[in-house]
Amino acid sequence: MGSFFIEFRDPLFSIIILFAIIFMISFFSYWWGRYKTKDNHRYLDKFLAQFHVLPSEVEIKKMIHQGELSEKSWLLLADTYTKNGDFEKAVEIYTELLLNDKNGSNTREIMFLLGKTYFKAGFLGRSRDVFLEILRKNPRTPQALHYLLLIYEYMKDYNSAQEVLEPLDQLNEDISKEALYLKILALLDTKEDVSDKLLELYHQHKMLERMVFEYLFRKHPSLAWKNLPVEHTPQLADILWQLPKEEVNFEIVATSDFLQELYSAKGYIDTAKKSSVFELDILINLQGKANATLGFEYICDQCKVVYPFSFHRCSSCHSIDAVELEYTLTRDFSKEIYETGHSFL
Repeated sequence: MGSFFIEFRDPLFSIIILFAIIFMISFFSYWWGRYKTKDNHRYLDKFLAQFHVLPSEVEIKKMIHQGELSEKSWLLLADTYTKNGDFEKAVEIYTELLLNDKNGSNTREIMFLLGKTYFKAGFLGRSRDVFLEILRKNPRTPQALHYLLLIYEYMKDYNSAQEVLEPLDQLNEDISKEALYLKILALLDTKEDVSDKLLELYHQHKMLERMVFEYLFRKHPSLAWKNLPVEHTPQLADILWQLPKEEVNFEIVATSDFLQELYSAKGYIDTAKKSSVFELDILINLQGKANATLGFEYICDQCKVVYPFSFHRCSSCHSIDAVELEYTLTRDFSKEIYETGHSFL
């Protein structure tokens, strides 16, 4: 009887059985993996189908309460809506997440994101209320204080903005530039002539000269020239370039190589024959032979965002007095209009 089953004791038979088992396991594992992949794809397609059309507030509420996505995933989705400018959907998500946050572990972070979204959307009153609520429960939150400062500034409530500086100072934040900036904004918001007050602040702090001299050259050019720091004129070149010839103090221009190059390029004088600034050098050598003029781009030296217009506070990173001038050559449309007698009207 034992000899009948001798083949089962053959080592070759054992190896065949082993490979057969391995094959069966691999076979079933492969097809089980295929099945689960298809099942996951079906679930993903079903989920993404909900976003072919933006979900309504009721649908968002239902999906959040059902827990179909983690809180982190909902926050990423809300951030995507915000970056795409769909602030309403982002607000709905943050609001539902706050209602669904039973233990309150992430309430402050979600409220902060909600306040930022309201701020970006332009709902300054709602944003203010959110940040005030954050500060009521967590007064040592400098990020919320900074946004509250911005809100009051945009609402032109400069007294309230200056009140926000006190807790920021207690938190060891550098508020010197913010304090001066708000003081100047408050002065510029009045209808009276504040030239002397601005000059007093400028000579005292030696900051925010663009704000000060932009106002002075518009209101009192002679006073502006008298107090102009000649060594800083490259940073004010756009303001000086726009001045009409009768408002230029050529005695002061004669004391500065840069000013001579600038106004030679403008065509007001012909003192400079070349310039180390490429754009000015081109215009000096053209001598009015081409219909070109000097243009400017404004770069924030903190976040490097480029603007086509001057600014005092960067709307991207909120830095103050961070303008860096970039010269460009552009077509002189005003010269064309003057020569042809045509206008845009």
